[in-house]
Amino acid sequence: MNDRHQWSANDIPDQQGRVVVVTGATSGIGKEAARVLAGKHATVIIAARNVPKAEAVADEIRQEFPEADVAVRELDLTELASVKTFADGMLQDYQKLDVLINNAGIMMCPYSKTADGFEMQMGTNHLGHFALTGWLLPLLKQTPGSRIVVVSSISHKSGGIDLADLNWESRKYDTMRAYGDSKLANLYFTYELVRKLKDSGDNPLVTAAHPGITATELTRHARWMDFLGKFMAQKPKRGALPTLRAGFDPDAQPADYFGPSGFMEIQGQPVKVESSDRSHDAQAAAALWKRSEELTGIVF
Repeated sequence: MNDRHQWSANDIPDQQGRVVVVTGATSGIGKEAARVLAGKHATVIIAARNVPKAEAVADEIRQEFPEADVAVRELDLTELASVKTFADGMLQDYQKLDVLINNAGIMMCPYSKTADGFEMQMGTNHLGHFALTGWLLPLLKQTPGSRIVVVSSISHKSGGIDLADLNWESRKYDTMRAYGDSKLANLYFTYELVRKLKDSGDNPLVTAAHPGITATELTRHARWMDFLGKFMAQKPKRGALPTLRAGFDPDAQPADYFGPSGFMEIQGQPVKVESSDRSHDAQAAAALWKRSEELTGIVF
C-alpha cells in the first residue's frame, strides 16, 4: 500500500451499480461519505434514526448531484427491533450490498439505556452495529467484493471493557470511559469478525477506520471537546477520508485500520495506522463476541 501517494476521494473509482449503506449519515463524516459516494454514482442508502433530517441531507446531495441515487431508510440502533426491520427491508428490496459502513455513533452522553436495556454508548456504537452486520451478512456474502467498514476512534485507547458490568449497573458511570469501551468494542468486533470469516471464500473484506479529531455533532455532550476542536479538529471532508479509504482502497487487506497520518493521529492524510495492543487481545474479543451474541440474540 503506497502511502507516499496522498490518498483522496479522487482515488475512488466510479461506483455505478454498487450499493452502499452508511449508518448515521445525517451529519459529520457519515454525511460526507454519503455525499462523496453519491457523486461517484453509487446507490447510497442513508440509514438513520432521524428520517426528516436524513431526507434533508438526501435532498442536499441531489441538489449537488442531480443524477444521485440516494435513498433514506429508518434505522434506530438503540432498538434491536428497528435494526431487524431495517435489515429485513434491505434483504427484501436489494439483491446485493457492496459496502456496509458502520459509522453511526453517540459520544459521552449522560447515563441512559437503549430500548433493550444496554448502556447507551455500548448499545448504539457496538451492539446495534453487531446486530445489523449479522442480519445483513447474507446479502454481503452474496455480493462479490463486498466490504464492511467499522468506524472506531482514537478513544479506543482509553477503553477497558468490564464484561461482568457491560451496562454500568454496579459501577459509577464514567461517560468518557464508556465511550472508549464502545470504541474498543468496535475493534474487537472488527478483528474477531475477520478471524471468523477467514475460512470461507465468499466473505466480505472487513476493515476499520477512525477520523482523528473531526468537527462534528458528536461532541455535543462534551463541550470541552467542542472547544478543543476549534483548534485541532479537521473538517468532515478530511475526517471522512480514512473511512472512505477503508471502504474503497483496492489494496486494503482484512483488519486494516485507517486513520490520519499526523501527530497522535489527530489530523492528516488517511493512512494505515496501528490500534492499541489491547485491541488485539483475541481472548477478550472472543469473550465480547460471545456476550454480544447472548445480548442481541444474533448468531453469525
